[in-house]
Amino acid sequence: MSGGYGEPEPDAFTRPYWDAAAEGRLLIRHCAACDRVHHYPREFCPYCWSEDVSWRGASGRATLHTWSVVHRNDLPPFGERVPYAAAVVDLAEGPRMMTEVIGCEEADLRIGMELEVAFRAGIPVFRPVAGAGG
Repeated sequence: MSGGYGEPEPDAFTRPYWDAAAEGRLLIRHCAACDRVHHYPREFCPYCWSEDVSWRGASGRATLHTWSVVHRNDLPPFGERVPYAAAVVDLAEGPRMMTEVIGCEEADLRIGMELEVAFRAGIPVFRPVAGAGG
């Protein structure tokens, strides 16, 4: 990750998230005070405001909540990827996550379809679960 325009810029707080992603692992934040998980990473719990939060491994499973197929994006590195499916997924652990769905034709995308995490250049994206019905 270069932190270029449109790409994530890791900092000291988010470095564990990006390091795990580079290793093919998806992390989310867990609050010890209220026992809830959240994403995107924050230094406090968005539910109870506790600062007793830590990184926890996620299963990598999700369902498609919504999507939009982007046909034009002039910002690097997205322009070379059009068309692509920008999506919001519901992680199996509960939080929603903005991402991209890969490996699926636009006509085959379905709300509720089962997805699994994949990683492209250290960035989590999602693809349909092999053999799963949507």
